[in-house]
Amino acid sequence: MSPRKPGSKRGGKKQGTEDRGRKKSSAADQRRHRRVPVELPIDYARRGIKADFGGIVKNASEGGILVYLPEKMKVGETLKIEIYFPKGLELQTIQGLAKIVWADLASKETWREHRYGLKFHRLPPKTLQKLKSLLKEMEKTEQAEDLSPSPEPRT
Repeated sequence: MSPRKPGSKRGGKKQGTEDRGRKKSSAADQRRHRRVPVELPIDYARRGIKADFGGIVKNASEGGILVYLPEKMKVGETLKIEIYFPKGLELQTIQGLAKIVWADLASKETWREHRYGLKFHRLPPKTLQKLKSLLKEMEKTEQAEDLSPSPEPRT
């Protein structure tokens, strides 16, 4: 059997092409809300456990967040969350409930770091508005950083 060439057919289908006229979509295409990269501290509590734990929010949208947390948990578990962010000279929070909808299989257990996708669960209207304002502000900051010129290298 000869080696397969890139782009050649396998099993009657060419890799990376449409399947029966349906366009394949990525996870980003399937999202309802745009994700904004952030790096914000989060505290969370599990039901039935009195202690709070901390983690990091890596991106956020109106629908949910990507977080790194120190303990292994199951998909479907609901967490009480509190996300911290600066607003002027004050520290603000967004509080609510979020459900674990996916867990990364390639988590770095040796570093006690597990990656989860959390979906917000019944955020009150005021909290949702606060979240939308935060995301809008973070998008502006991200766009401004993208447009700013790189510093000249010193010689």
